[in-house]
Amino acid sequence: MEYGSIEREIRIEAAPEIVYEVVSRPEHLREWWPDDADLVPVPGATGTVTFGDPSAPDAKVQEITVVEADPPRRFAFRWVYDDGVAPAPGTSLLVTFELVPAGVGTLLRFTETGYRERGWEAAVLEETYRDHTIGWDYFLPRLSSYLERLVSAP
Repeated sequence: MEYGSIEREIRIEAAPEIVYEVVSRPEHLREWWPDDADLVPVPGATGTVTFGDPSAPDAKVQEITVVEADPPRRFAFRWVYDDGVAPAPGTSLLVTFELVPAGVGTLLRFTETGYRERGWEAAVLEETYRDHTIGWDYFLPRLSSYLERLVSAP
């Protein structure tokens, strides 16, 4: 297994402008991905995503840094970096949502890269890659379902 990147493509029956809002704005992110999100979708902005009850001591809080915000085409952020370390290639993972118009809908190309560049020992690399693969395979279908509900709402 390569453990280099996670890549997925999803066809969504919503315009790229709507999909962009759903992958970049905290009020939408909370509906399909983390339990809480606090970020401003502009390059250089830092924020957090929280998994679990934000008020509980076992909540998992991840810092994120927006790398690219090009509505309605691309949204990218870095995450999974150590405290006090600047997020960059080799120190973090990069998540990219590329949105391609497809008829009346959107082809969403999702990638998460940077696993091998982190320099983790093999067991950590494999476990992190497996955990993220399972996670994205759970959350990305929720993104599609949320968008379906959003665009079909009266």
